[in-house]
Amino acid sequence: MTAAEILALPSTKTYKMQQLLTLGFTRKQVAEMMGVGYGFVQNVYAAMQRRGQIAAATAAIFNRTFGVEIEAYGVSMTRLKAELAAAGISIEIEGYNHTTRNHWKLVTDASVSGQEAFELVSPVLQGEAGIEELKKVCQVLKRCNAKVNKSCGMHIHFGAADFGLAQWKNLFKNYLNYEGLIDSFMPVSRRGSNNMYCKSLLNRFSSKAAAYTAIEGCTTLEKIAEKVNGQSRYSKLNVESFFRHGTVEFRQHSGTIEFEKVENWVRFLNNLIDFSKDKVATEQSIDSLTTFNHVNIVNFYRERITTLAA
Repeated sequence: MTAAEILALPSTKTYKMQQLLTLGFTRKQVAEMMGVGYGFVQNVYAAMQRRGQIAAATAAIFNRTFGVEIEAYGVSMTRLKAELAAAGISIEIEGYNHTTRNHWKLVTDASVSGQEAFELVSPVLQGEAGIEELKKVCQVLKRCNAKVNKSCGMHIHFGAADFGLAQWKNLFKNYLNYEGLIDSFMPVSRRGSNNMYCKSLLNRFSSKAAAYTAIEGCTTLEKIAEKVNGQSRYSKLNVESFFRHGTVEFRQHSGTIEFEKVENWVRFLNNLIDFSKDKVATEQSIDSLTTFNHVNIVNFYRERITTLAA
């Protein structure tokens, strides 16, 4: 059944919530769809967990800190600042810099082609509240008719102060394992090493096995950065950002102002990070992503693969 069909059922709220949760909707989404409080949905969710009706992969609460950099063009920074401020977003126009602020900042970006190019950089965001703020920002970008082209990228940072060396190794191995699949739900310009600003993790290796061996032999994070990234930040998975900002940066995604794309990518990466705490994936299929993702995230990327292959 679809969500609309479930909502139309002559059944109890509890039953409808159970069906929506089984479909893979988040508790927050179910609360909004049903017009009920989050606590009500959480109680239903917890009961389903106890009965084994909810997969472990859907149980994690998104609470990690993260940041977003959106490259786009086609709207003046002055207008965009005014529109964002009107939407309640703390925002400033600044010269190009790599300093983390307590507010969103608009800076120039020479790598973006197109008139009135800019990069919109978030402050440190966190969990679901950060996702909601991101939604507001995307709505403003769309209202201002901001544009993207293949010169634009979207970079996501996650707080990594709690990572141990083993988790770093697992994260690199997992991204390597899934890189081919991830490429399939990205445009051609962001696949392999097609883009000089987000090169493949295989760029310095003859094979995935060789990359795994090199990573496993590293005794420090600096060694991983040297072996995999060549001490350059222009990699799909960039560890150099940790030495400057205490973050891990993912640079592969194409530029977008579509909230659905932004949200799914942030959640997917957060889940990959959590999975990498103590696991390394061996499968590369789209279905294997359900091991650590909600089914709605997996289905979103299943559709992206179909769309981009057309």
